[in-house]
Amino acid sequence: MKLNIASIVLTIFFLTGGCITPFMPDIEENQELLVVEGMLTDTYGPQTVRLSISMPLGRRSKASPVTGAQVSIKNNDGQQYSLLENSPGTYVKYFNGFPGKKYTLNIRAKGYSYESIPMEMKPVPQIDSIYYEKVVIRGPDAYSGLPIEGCRIYLDTEDKGNNCRFFRWDYSETWEFRIPFEVPNNRCWITELSTNINIKSTSALAQSRVSRFPIKYVSNSTDRLKEKYSILVKQYSLSEDEFIFWEKMKNIYENVGSLYDMIPAAIPGNIYCLENPKEKVLGYFSVSATSSKRIFIKDRFFGQANPYRYCITDTIFGGGPIPGLNTYIWVLYDHSFPPPSYRVITDNKGCADCTVRGTATKPDFWQ
Repeated sequence: MKLNIASIVLTIFFLTGGCITPFMPDIEENQELLVVEGMLTDTYGPQTVRLSISMPLGRRSKASPVTGAQVSIKNNDGQQYSLLENSPGTYVKYFNGFPGKKYTLNIRAKGYSYESIPMEMKPVPQIDSIYYEKVVIRGPDAYSGLPIEGCRIYLDTEDKGNNCRFFRWDYSETWEFRIPFEVPNNRCWITELSTNINIKSTSALAQSRVSRFPIKYVSNSTDRLKEKYSILVKQYSLSEDEFIFWEKMKNIYENVGSLYDMIPAAIPGNIYCLENPKEKVLGYFSVSATSSKRIFIKDRFFGQANPYRYCITDTIFGGGPIPGLNTYIWVLYDHSFPPPSYRVITDNKGCADCTVRGTATKPDFWQ
């Protein structure tokens, strides 16, 4: 899941506390604000802009997508790309930007026109390396006598020309998992996108070098590391203004809950309303070159979670019919020969079919 700005915005707007009486501040500004999520890269593919309307403070409803808008991106040479709405509030066009050019986002929605500040696409260096280290989460397990282990993933990068001083990273992680029973679909893959904000500034350093940046921690709470795991990290170059935007968003995302936290409406973005420049618009139109690197991890980590530990429900002897078979009862192991025949069953479909959790189609990049 790429990081969703709207979800962070809504998290702040929807803060309420169980037995605490909600505090509703008396504010005059319009509470239904346009939320813009957009990024243009130099990689050919779907360039996407998402538009939604945030809900008033204290309302639990989800943000509403903005449909029927006119969305386009124009460069400083006058070339314009019109994005088409392929799902409610999501506007897409296949193309790519070029480092050194400036791009402006234009939106016409709800009778108003919005425009971003022209953003220059800055080049970004390659990621030098991605590597991992085992982490002992706690001491030896009382049953096995082995330590409980996790994994911390780091990256190194450097811009020798010192042109890129502000970095942001996101990632997608994919892992293989297997069901330990004789079922047709017992090998699958899961892919998830990052949801945290990873940024780093080298502006105070003599050289633009990032060493041992902790991009991801994988605990033992899932079976990610049990078979084989892979992470693809993408690196972006930021302007100083965009770095400040993400830094403030990161502070909110990690410190939600205080009355004195900065609310999203107080974070300046780079998009404004042409008819009313004082109207607040949430979000940011990002423009960046990208580089990426992938690592595979196939190692033994002790103490990993086993989601199939309690799968077996019963054992049925003989070969007679099983009521509710493949509806609310599934066979994990069928022993028909030699006698005596028996079948091991479960009442959890996820124990008998890995596609409940993932996909049985192996990713193209999988080694």
